[in-house]
Amino acid sequence: MRIVADENIPLLDAFFADKGEISVYPGREIRREHLIQADAVLVRSVTKVNPALLAGTPVRFVGTCTIGTDHLDLPGLQASGVQVSSAPGCNARGVVEYVLSCLLTLSERTGKAWRSQRVGIIGVGEVGGRLARTLQALGVDCLLCDPPRAERGEGGFVSLDELLAQADVISCHVPLQQSGPHATRHLLNAERLANLAQGTWLINSSRGPVVDNQALAALLTQRPDLQVALDVWEHEPQVDLELARLCALATPHVAGYSLDGKLRGTEQIYQAFCAHFQLPATLSLTELAPTSGLANLSLDEQTPAAWALARALRWVYDVRDDDARFRAAMLSLQEDQIAKVFDQLRKHYPLRRECSHLQLGWSNNQALHADWLAAGFSG
Repeated sequence: MRIVADENIPLLDAFFADKGEISVYPGREIRREHLIQADAVLVRSVTKVNPALLAGTPVRFVGTCTIGTDHLDLPGLQASGVQVSSAPGCNARGVVEYVLSCLLTLSERTGKAWRSQRVGIIGVGEVGGRLARTLQALGVDCLLCDPPRAERGEGGFVSLDELLAQADVISCHVPLQQSGPHATRHLLNAERLANLAQGTWLINSSRGPVVDNQALAALLTQRPDLQVALDVWEHEPQVDLELARLCALATPHVAGYSLDGKLRGTEQIYQAFCAHFQLPATLSLTELAPTSGLANLSLDEQTPAAWALARALRWVYDVRDDDARFRAAMLSLQEDQIAKVFDQLRKHYPLRRECSHLQLGWSNNQALHADWLAAGFSG
């Protein structure tokens, strides 16, 4: 068994070493010639996989250790008889924590209490659904927009135009669909962006082309009232640095980059790989995952619940750190350097764990307990 894999897949050897011979490459550099003798290819979101890449190779299994699949030609691979597996929901918790950190930061900068804002969530799948449940548990009013689910007769959804008109915060969590009745490319186009209400906060951690980046850059030069946090960019790994300068927060496609999310992705693909090749799946994260490495945090009963929640969330993840690294590394670059540095920021991303790994010292403050549990900390 020969396996070709993205070098950035964590625990790759731990999970797959006894399943075959592994060759690793940078994800953007995986080529057909690397696959001539491969039985399986394991990727992340930066590798475009289609029938042309696999033509003339024995590859019959493609696993992407990511929640998204827009980098895969699913119809073409299916028609070619290739089994494709993804890792739905693996990084959902990391993205939720990214959005929470954006809300905390934008709240501080604008003076608006984030829990009193109405949050519009576009796309209510694995990530958007988890975000909605978390925010609602924290008492945040949410508007949900998911046209495919609404068409299937599910209730509780509003139209996109209703959401844009009524939400104080807009958070995007849709897959990239280039065409069709539910196309999401430029879902937020020039017209819709121009109609955003005064002071709207816009967060995009889904896919770059969901928002028309050129139109957004033009708008932000005229609308300093808008607060925009972008983690994804329309022409990655190229980034419009003028747009980045206009954003309140700019990060290099790392919203879901918690180590825990990546590890879950590897485990899910390991399970699918073993099922496809009818091999025993004897390993799990329970035995392979590293210890958390997060310190204890104790707060007494006199601590205001809202302040304690913010401190605990930032102890785990603070988007301002990623924004600062992005600006320091990217904003003075020449055009031909942008893509390389963008990928380096992702490749050398600092260790990041999730809320469940922070050991909290409980007090008698019931409001504090409720907030911590609602935000995803362990009880």
